[in-house]
Amino acid sequence: MSNIDLALWSFPVLLVIVFLRAPIALAMIAIGVGGTYLVIGNPMMTLNQLKTLTYGTFSNYSFSIIPLFLLMGQFATLSGMSASLFRAAEAFLGHRRGGVAMSAIGACAGFGAICGSSLATAATMGQTALPELRRYGYPGSLATGALAAGGTLGILIPPSVILVIYAILAEQNIEKLFIAALIPGILAAIGYMIAISIWVRAYPNSAAVKDRVAWPERLVLLAKVWPVMAVFVAVVGGIYTGIFTPTEAAAVGAAGTGIIALVSGELTLERLREAILSTASSTAMIFLIILGAGIYNNFLSLTQLPQTASMWVGEQGFSPWFVLTLVLLMYLAFGCVMDSLSMILLTVPIIFPIMSVLDFGMSVNDFGLWFGILVLIVVEVGLITPPVGLNLFIINAMAKDTPISETYKGALPFVLTDIFRVVVLACFPAITLWLVWVIDAL
Repeated sequence: MSNIDLALWSFPVLLVIVFLRAPIALAMIAIGVGGTYLVIGNPMMTLNQLKTLTYGTFSNYSFSIIPLFLLMGQFATLSGMSASLFRAAEAFLGHRRGGVAMSAIGACAGFGAICGSSLATAATMGQTALPELRRYGYPGSLATGALAAGGTLGILIPPSVILVIYAILAEQNIEKLFIAALIPGILAAIGYMIAISIWVRAYPNSAAVKDRVAWPERLVLLAKVWPVMAVFVAVVGGIYTGIFTPTEAAAVGAAGTGIIALVSGELTLERLREAILSTASSTAMIFLIILGAGIYNNFLSLTQLPQTASMWVGEQGFSPWFVLTLVLLMYLAFGCVMDSLSMILLTVPIIFPIMSVLDFGMSVNDFGLWFGILVLIVVEVGLITPPVGLNLFIINAMAKDTPISETYKGALPFVLTDIFRVVVLACFPAITLWLVWVIDAL
């Protein structure tokens, strides 16, 4: 069996192991180590490769952003920011048709901007908004579907852990990737609100409308979300203006949210301990998956599969748009059975070199940013797509009286808006890159 055949057979074997419910990190490590040994044929050289790879992976300074952003999310959850965001959004939107659900989307966007985690955004906002949605008569399908979709905004609206990992894997500038993600993230929130508006007009008796809130009360509630705005401006604004590096901004954000949680009276010693342990646990899980993906991708590099695939695609004369469509469809299919982090770590080192050889009429750097945003949006869709939409399970577990089939049904309109957004951003790359060009020109 040639090295290329060995690499190709490793994919179905890996998927079978994952479907048998083995942890994906361990599955990638097992296949990577076994494959490396079969290629090299020397156990000592294989072990030496593992030693070098492990040190090379975790000595990357950029990975220090991950635990800092995770800790920032933990402090943001403790500080009660989610409730303040939801009440402020509800004051401005609650009196409209579907306004309470739209408020949940707006609050998810705001919380995602200081949390950076889709799962944490969905879980936190679900606790805050779900009782209010049920109080105003929203059906379980719409309530859970809207919150699951809103949670995905934590992936795209910067700062985001997945954005950082993609930037490292694809060797892209983290600051520019954050800038490029901002407009697509805002469009996602708007698209979800439009989906809710269409739903409540199609089923006009599905939800009650909240009484209009007077402007003085609106301003009072808006003033209570200034900590969120301050953290977002400090972190994202500091990165955009070059005051902070992304790692420094993550540290400032973690410290800022920690101070806010302390001032709010929610950060006791016991909760601080829980926040640190939860951050450490999540970081360890992510780093183990990163190591597993690194070992597996090192094996693939030894077989020359990425390089061979890049040459083969370039020689076939396929239309770049045809290849892009196939890749995005592949990500959409994988998103139904894999979690977003594993999918990004497993595929980007293979797919990105293949896509880079194609001519999309833009510079290599612009392509890396644009392609990354498209991939992350499709990965985001996987979080709300059956059968393994993690956000769906998180929200459905909170709404114990809602069958999972209803949650699947409720997520469908939001999946359709995501697919439409991918098509628009693919056809008009300037929407994604415009803000990057503007800031570069200043």
